[in-house]
Amino acid sequence: MKRHPVIWGILLLFLLLFAFYFLVQGIASITGKRTAFSGANKIGIVDIEGIIKDSGEVVDHLNEFAKDDTVKGVILRINSPGGGVAPSQEIYDAVMELRKRKRVLASMSSVAASGGYLVACAGEKIIANSGTLTGSISAVMYFTNTEELMKKVGVKASVIKSGKYKDIGSPIREMTEEEKVLLQGLVDDIYSQFLDVVVRHRNITSETLKDIADGRIFTGRQAQKLGLVDYLGDKQYAVTMLAKLVGIEGEPVVVYPRKKYESMLDYVLQQTSSSLSAVLSTKQRFSYGIHYLMDDYDVRMMAPGNEVR
Repeated sequence: MKRHPVIWGILLLFLLLFAFYFLVQGIASITGKRTAFSGANKIGIVDIEGIIKDSGEVVDHLNEFAKDDTVKGVILRINSPGGGVAPSQEIYDAVMELRKRKRVLASMSSVAASGGYLVACAGEKIIANSGTLTGSISAVMYFTNTEELMKKVGVKASVIKSGKYKDIGSPIREMTEEEKVLLQGLVDDIYSQFLDVVVRHRNITSETLKDIADGRIFTGRQAQKLGLVDYLGDKQYAVTMLAKLVGIEGEPVVVYPRKKYESMLDYVLQQTSSSLSAVLSTKQRFSYGIHYLMDDYDVRMMAPGNEVR
C-alpha cells in the first residue's frame, strides 16, 4: 500500500507538536514556570521564606498574580521569623493592594512570627498548623559594645561628628541614658504601628492585645485560642478553603510565580548563584536597624538541626 505524503506529513506534524508540548511542560516543571496550557481555575502560591531583608521579589510576585486573570486567589505561604520593619510593611501593603482584586489567605508553615505575623495579618483569614510558632508581636534593635574588648587589645578610637546624636549606637562606647530614651521612643513607635495592624485585622481589643504582645511566641493552637489565628490546617487545607471561596469546582490548579530566568542556562546559573549566596549570607543573618524579629535565640532554634521537636 502506497504511503500518502500528506497523511504522513500531518502525522509527523502532530508528533512534533506533542513532543514540543511535553518538552515545554518538562522545562516548566524543572524551572517552576507556568505554561499557557494550564486552565483558568488557578490558585497562586507566594512563598515568604526566611528572614525578611528585602520586599522586592515578594512584591513582584504579588503584582504578577494581581495582573493574571486566570489566578482566582492567592495563598501567602509564610515560613519566616520576621525581619526588617520596612520590608515587612511593604509586603503587607502589597498584599492589601492585591486584596482589592483577589481573595487572599495566609498559611503558616513552621514559623510565622513578628514581621511574618504582620504579613499574615493582611490575609482575609489566617491558617496555621497546630505546632506553628507564631506571635512575637514586638519590635527590637540590636547594638554591640566592644569598648572593653578594644581596651584589652590596646585599640583606641576617635570620633568627629556634626551632632550630639550622630554616633548613637556606636560600638566603641557605652550608650548614654539620654540616647537609650531616644531609641526607646523609636522602638515604641514601631511597636505601636504593629499593634495598630493587629487590632485592625483581628477581632481583638488593644487592651487585650497588649497583655500578650510582649514578644512571647505561641503555638498555632494557642494562637487560635487567643484570636491571632482563624483555623488550624496545612497548606492544602488553605488551598481547598480558598478554592471554595472563589467558586472553583473540583481540584484547583496550584501555580507559583514565574522565575526570572528564561533558559536552562539561566536556570543553572541562577541555582549556582543562589547556593553561593546562601553560603555567604550565613555570616550576616540580618541587617542593622529596627526589626520585627523573633528573639535571636528563637531564630537560632529554627536553624537546620535545631528544630523544636
